[in-house]
Amino acid sequence: MNTVRDILARKGTRVVTIRETDSALYAANIMNDHHIGSVVVLTPDAKRVAGILTERDILTRIVAATRDPQTTPSRDVMTRDVYTASPETPLEDVREVMRDKRIRHVPVLDDQGLCGLVSIGDLNALHSDQLAATVESLEMYISRA
Repeated sequence: MNTVRDILARKGTRVVTIRETDSALYAANIMNDHHIGSVVVLTPDAKRVAGILTERDILTRIVAATRDPQTTPSRDVMTRDVYTASPETPLEDVREVMRDKRIRHVPVLDDQGLCGLVSIGDLNALHSDQLAATVESLEMYISRA
């Protein structure tokens, strides 16, 4: 059974973060610069996860609400109720939560704090690679018969 640790081993543990006092515009620019769909929002002391800010949050809570992204702090529009996982969390548990809560990004925490981020794309890429390996094994088996 695969765990979150397997995803982190493939993609690394680097997580793009901002502080909750940073503007929504700054957050959007960071996401755009890094070609990512979310940033983890840290408390002002940068020691704890305060929330997560996603493209969807910006669309619904800034654009659709006609708020000024330059003057709106991220803390006012981020998602505060964040589901997190540990490196030992089974990937099926993460996939189930993503499906049930309709979320696409899950921060990963260990005893030292934030240590990664898993996206639905990460889960799909691993699953796709595993399916391809299975197909290859079956083709080799059949060709030897």
